[in-house]
Amino acid sequence: MTDLTATAVSHPNIAFIKYWGNLNSDLRIPLNGSISMNLAGLETRTLVKFDPALSADQFVLNEAPADSNATQRVSTFLDLIRSLADLTLHARVTSTNNFPTGAGIASSAAAFSALALAGSRAAGLSLDEKALSRLARRGSGSACRSIPDGFVEWLPGTTDEDSYAMSIAPANAWNLVDVIAVVAAGEKKVGSSEGHNLANTSPFQNARVSDAPRRIALCRDAILHQDFYSLAAVMELDSDMMHSVMMTSKPPLFYWEPASLRIIKAVPEWRKNGLPCAYTLDAGPNVHILCPASIAPDVEKRLTKMEGITQILTAGVGGPTHLVD
Repeated sequence: MTDLTATAVSHPNIAFIKYWGNLNSDLRIPLNGSISMNLAGLETRTLVKFDPALSADQFVLNEAPADSNATQRVSTFLDLIRSLADLTLHARVTSTNNFPTGAGIASSAAAFSALALAGSRAAGLSLDEKALSRLARRGSGSACRSIPDGFVEWLPGTTDEDSYAMSIAPANAWNLVDVIAVVAAGEKKVGSSEGHNLANTSPFQNARVSDAPRRIALCRDAILHQDFYSLAAVMELDSDMMHSVMMTSKPPLFYWEPASLRIIKAVPEWRKNGLPCAYTLDAGPNVHILCPASIAPDVEKRLTKMEGITQILTAGVGGPTHLVD
């Protein structure tokens, strides 16, 4: 690491209890808390260099100049860091993902958690985990959950100060695996930020939000006691509730593809027949199948026989966002 330069690596996360809808959209303060697991092996690596020679921020994503919307989103986030550090320099941000971008595998969570750490450190700041989580949240709500280690709970709060994520169990606490069935790797037509703004147009959103504390308690308890079947029950319910809200928003959001539905219907049958596995979907068509690590090869084998799956990614429990040389 040199002056005004830093590189960070972060993992996407998969939410067991979902974030969908904001109390405050500008600050990305959620209507309900959420719980997630960082995904080891899937990562975003981001280098930030503040450079006096630059007249504007530059953003290179996966070795190509990013479009104007993405660059503006990064630049707006850098403005937060510049204000914290009392810095006026522009920056060159170079970021690479080793997994599909914008397809419902939490690429923005990994992106903004990595950018929060690399950007703040390059600007000369040394933020603690809570402050980093709060900062990452401003770029993408779920990014706050990629900052801490392992299994993470986002305390929703009501202000910028009390809305942040914390680890509830380290990565080595439970040897779970997320087997991701990629059915569409392209960027989704309606991004999560836009979708959050539609959540309150669904008549089901109030019921989802009001019941969230109960589901969070069940999920947290299942993780702490490594109770897979309790986790499966609440995780599938929560995913179905979020997608019910999406499908009944105005306009409706239908993220599922035919292959998504085939998997959603198959997984509970596999579980009923003795295979401990459970599904969840974020804001996209790809299906995350959680299972004990010993079961993952069997899940992968079953998925390879199903139509419409273009790729299978397997990830264990990931650690926190961290700096690298």
